Amino acid sequence: MAVPHLREAPVLSERTCVGLDVHARSVVACAIDDQAGEIRTLRLSPKTLQIVDWIRGLPGPVAVSYEAGPTGPER
Repeated sequence: MAVPHLREAPVLSERTCVGLDVHARSVVACAIDDQAGEIRTLRLSPKTLQIVDWIRGLPGPVAVSYEAGPTGPER
């Protein structure tokens, strides 16, 4: 009986993985460079262009994910 060959899904290989913790007044970013073994952390303004500029300066290819909760006024 022939066994069908199973194909594996392609594995993405980003050099740098970034996590963003998004708050109303700031964004905490952490980047892990897989090749260099380096971890970078930074507190950024929540302005999109500042975040994008920082990410563009990281060694690529880069994968980014974020976590954001409600950003209403603190009580």
